[in-house]
Amino acid sequence: MKIHLRTLLAFTFAGFLLATSMTIVNASEEVVNVYSARKEALILPILERFKEDTGIDFNLITGKADELLKRIELEGEATPADFFITSDAGRLNRAKEADVLQAIPSASIEPTPEHLQDADAMWVGLSMRARPIFYALDRVNPDELSTYEQLADEKWQGRVCIRSSSNIYNQSLLASMIESIGPDKTLEWATAFVKNFARPPSGGDTDQIKAVAAGLCDVAIANTYYYGRLAASDKDADNEVAAKVGVFWPNQGDGDRGTHVNVSGGGIVKHSKNVGNAVRLIEYLLTTDSQSWYANVNHEYPVVPGVPISSSLKGIGSFRADDVNMTVLGKNNRKAVELMDKAGWK
Repeated sequence: MKIHLRTLLAFTFAGFLLATSMTIVNASEEVVNVYSARKEALILPILERFKEDTGIDFNLITGKADELLKRIELEGEATPADFFITSDAGRLNRAKEADVLQAIPSASIEPTPEHLQDADAMWVGLSMRARPIFYALDRVNPDELSTYEQLADEKWQGRVCIRSSSNIYNQSLLASMIESIGPDKTLEWATAFVKNFARPPSGGDTDQIKAVAAGLCDVAIANTYYYGRLAASDKDADNEVAAKVGVFWPNQGDGDRGTHVNVSGGGIVKHSKNVGNAVRLIEYLLTTDSQSWYANVNHEYPVVPGVPISSSLKGIGSFRADDVNMTVLGKNNRKAVELMDKAGWK
């Protein structure tokens, strides 16, 4: 009997997944198995506190978001995963569309505003970040700034830094614009906006902020927690970068939508063997103590109203956030990518 190599590999991989599943699931009778696209340093300490406070053990696997999602899909009913954590509503929606999540009991996510949850309760935001405009304090008067749309004006030609169109944060920004001003106006904006880039998109959000400080561009769009890390760093070079840039909250005018925000969040895996423990973990992550820890360690905004923010974020002031439901960011993702391609956004 002939066995094709592809078939053999499939059986081998399936056996590996099953073995992994058995090893993890049997680790403890009271356990929750977490697949996290967030770095270990941002989730392990809170899981250790969860174990200490509840007696529920945990197993943590970290990796890139798309790879973890594909792993859950391939593992199918044999998956050991109970809870999936990732950043950006766009990625959370991909998990929902892949049909690997199940609905979370509404009472468990009640502390979170509805617009920071999936419309079908398939996932919930656990921390929030804003994506404002950063500007050079010595070269830009904040009175020159107003909205995201205004950055398409000719006056900003050669003065803008931003990440590539492959970045999910930028895709979600455009997805929110599509919902607010429509696809035609969003395409018109993106086409003009691209012409104002100071350089081809490269690097991460921190690199964009550093580029402003170094004089490579005058304004950049980036997530707030990257600035928070620089401002709170124990490295003088990072503090100097933060000291050279200001933060401007776009779209704050009367009747305007507010500054774009997004979430890191999580959902219960469809084939979870420990649903009750996954629910308890969600409830734990939405407590005041857990929200405060996230706020101070990674300089993100709590999703639970009333929880204090980190000192570095207090220093950049308050703002009115766009309250579009996060589900929209995933729903409009494909269209956003299409528009960015048409606009020539590399």
